[in-house]
Amino acid sequence: MFQTQLSVPEYHAIRDIVYKHTGINLTENKKSLIVARLHRLLNKYGFKTFREYGSFVEKDTTRQAVSELVNQITTTHTFFYREKAHFEFFTAQALPEILAYLRNKNSRDIRVWCSGCSTGEEAYMLAMLLMENLGAEYFRWDAGILATDISNKVLESAKQGIYTEERVEVLPEYLKRKYFQKLDKNLWAVKDSVKKEVTFRRFNLMNPNFPFKEKFHIIFCRNVMIYFDRVTKQSLIRRFYDITAPGGYLFIGHSESLDRDQCRYTYVVPAVYRKI
Repeated sequence: MFQTQLSVPEYHAIRDIVYKHTGINLTENKKSLIVARLHRLLNKYGFKTFREYGSFVEKDTTRQAVSELVNQITTTHTFFYREKAHFEFFTAQALPEILAYLRNKNSRDIRVWCSGCSTGEEAYMLAMLLMENLGAEYFRWDAGILATDISNKVLESAKQGIYTEERVEVLPEYLKRKYFQKLDKNLWAVKDSVKKEVTFRRFNLMNPNFPFKEKFHIIFCRNVMIYFDRVTKQSLIRRFYDITAPGGYLFIGHSESLDRDQCRYTYVVPAVYRKI
C-alpha cells in the first residue's frame, strides 16, 4: 500500500531536493499537485513512502532520478509564436542590428541560445526566422540555434519535431508550407532542413559556470524564471549577462521582469533587455 499523504517535513525534503538541483521553488500551494505526480514514481520504483523515494533521489549519483523528478513536476505549456511580439521584435529590430554589427566586423558567426527550450517550438521558430531573414545567404553563416533544457523528456520530444495541428495552427501558412511536412490530418513534422540547424542539449541553468566558449548575441529564456525565487533569478541573470556579447539581447517571458536596480541589462521594450 502506497503512502497517500505527504507530511510537511517530507514535502520540505522533496522541495529542498528540487531547489538544490534545479532552482525551482515549490511553494506550499503546489503540495497536492506534487503528491499526485510523485505517486507515479513511487509506483514505478516500488517505494511505499515519500521518504524512501527522497532518499533514493539524493543517493543517485547518475542524476537520472533528479531528471525524472523534474519531468514529473514541471508543466510544459508552449506553442509556436507564443508571445508573438517577441518574434516580431526579433525579426524587425534585434536580428537586423546584430547581423549589421557582425557584417561590419567581417564575422558570419551569430550565436543564439534558446534556454529552457521545452518541446522545441521556440527553437525551431527562431531557426525558421533566421533562415527567412538571411535567405540564400544563410548557409554562408554559422547560424544554428543552441536549445537547452533540464528535462530529458521534453528534449526527446523536441528532437522528433512532430507537432499536432493545434500547436502549429498559429503559424503563417507560408512558414508551414516551407518548413513543415504534413504527416496526416492532425500531425506536422519539422523538415530536416530546419531540424539540423538546431542543436538540443541537456543543461541545468543552476550550473554555477556556463561552459560556453563564445558569448551569445541573442538569448531567449522565457517563462522559466517564474519557477525561481528572487535570489536564484538574480544569480541566473548575472550569468546570462556575463555570457551575452556586447550589444546582445535577452528575451524573457511577458509575465516576468528584471529588477532594474540589480540588473546590468538595459530595458528595451517589455520583456526584452540589451547589454549595452
